[in-house]
Amino acid sequence: MTVPVPVQPDRRHEKYDRLIAAARALTKLRVAVAHPCDAVSLGAALEAAQLGLIEPILVGPPAKIAAAAAAANLDIGDIRQVATAHSHESAEKAVALVRCGEADALMKGSLHTDELMGAVVARDTGLRTARRISHCFVMDVPTHEDALIVTDAAINIAPALEEKCHIVQNAIDLARALKFEEPRVAILSAMETVNPSVPSTIEAAALCKMADRGQITGGVVDGPLALDNAIDLGSAEIKHITSPVAGRANILVVPDLEAGNMLAKSLTFLAGADAAGIVLGARVPIILTSRADSKTTRLASCAVASLLAEAQRVAKKAVEV
Repeated sequence: MTVPVPVQPDRRHEKYDRLIAAARALTKLRVAVAHPCDAVSLGAALEAAQLGLIEPILVGPPAKIAAAAAAANLDIGDIRQVATAHSHESAEKAVALVRCGEADALMKGSLHTDELMGAVVARDTGLRTARRISHCFVMDVPTHEDALIVTDAAINIAPALEEKCHIVQNAIDLARALKFEEPRVAILSAMETVNPSVPSTIEAAALCKMADRGQITGGVVDGPLALDNAIDLGSAEIKHITSPVAGRANILVVPDLEAGNMLAKSLTFLAGADAAGIVLGARVPIILTSRADSKTTRLASCAVASLLAEAQRVAKKAVEV
């Protein structure tokens, strides 16, 4: 098996740096920032704006936004604001800005994720599409050569097979928007063989067959695979697994939210990885950031949203033509 390479300081964030550079070359993304009422969320939006990634619209109670800006010594004088009375209204008005064409993406401020997503999935006023909404972490692991997409670790708790099909397709679409040379999807389980006693292995096999039949497109799908033989060629060779994905996966699809959350946090806290978060499957990208995220991670999340929105615009134009 491959021995992990020690983290080199000059390799930290290099994958994110490339994403940010690519996004800066695009037109600024118009982003409705829902309830940026603390220094962290407000600062993240302004930093992304200063870097040329986004054009923020601050949606929230004016007094609270002003207080957050004053506490952090941030200048919001030239930034458009949409006044609300509370966080619930902030989520609703941010979504409304997208629906009326005044914003191209959403960004979570200091409100709870469930509150924002509740407005997104509202049947009559939300941003639903035919696709299941899911979350992806785009992870920059310093000791790993390629960026890794981990899904779903934040939205779908225990997805059924049909929902997993959407989760896989969302992740492939994201990988293609980020210019992955080839999206290689590993459907993870605790083992690499189909075992009737382990439901995730059966679903993995079904997803592979769905890809064979064109129900999932745009990437190479294999599973079940254990984590080691999904990302390490030596482990795959020891198990005699012959596959274009085994040992080379750049998309990791976990069995459920618990597994995904633990995988992402293990990579973050034990391997020094950064985890940019994005929600897919709605009409527009949704930037999810955490108070614990670094500045680089927050900027990378905005860059990912910008690149995804651009890919969606190109795809829409192609269909119209």
